[in-house]
Amino acid sequence: MTFNRLSSGSLIVGLTGGIGSGKSTVAEAFRQLGIDTVDADQASRKVVEPGMPALAAIAEHFGGEIIQSDGNLDRAALRQIIFTDPVQKQWLESLLHPLIRDWIVQQLQASTSPYVILESPLLFETDQYQLVDKTVLVDVPVELQIERACARDDNQADQIQRIIDAQLPRQEKLSRADLVLDNSPPLDSLAQRVAALHETLLSLANNKEKSQ
Repeated sequence: MTFNRLSSGSLIVGLTGGIGSGKSTVAEAFRQLGIDTVDADQASRKVVEPGMPALAAIAEHFGGEIIQSDGNLDRAALRQIIFTDPVQKQWLESLLHPLIRDWIVQQLQASTSPYVILESPLLFETDQYQLVDKTVLVDVPVELQIERACARDDNQADQIQRIIDAQLPRQEKLSRADLVLDNSPPLDSLAQRVAALHETLLSLANNKEKSQ
């Protein structure tokens, strides 16, 4: 489905980056500056929480065994089904994507900070980029991605490489991003780099407000 960019309100900034890029750490640095962030991954979890209509629809469609004893969705079992059956994958996406979009939009519209960030690892791979005014890519060389992701998650390098290969190539992300935050320097300089980007985004937010 196609998303429509919100027509009014705060400047909406899409923040993305591949595995091991430090995107989540960058998002936290923006929160420390008082900027609201909306997590697209959280949206996909929220819409299937116990008691939500989508979870009931999934259980009815796939069977009650897809629900764990604690009432939560058995995500591993569901992934196994949809990865081997494109028709079921399409059914699930047609159910969840509109709900995820609505949740994201509600959170974005509720923001009270000078601008708001949509944090999405698949911003360019999905239609979510159409919701934002500007995009920021947290970028590091692939070798550093692998090194950091292995250190963080105790994964093997070949596992991380497969995840990277399944995502949009780095050069294509760089060509599509409006702004790039180089996150290859040490972590102790991150706050300073985010603060500089923050000033740029404040200026863009100001310009948007004046043009409305």
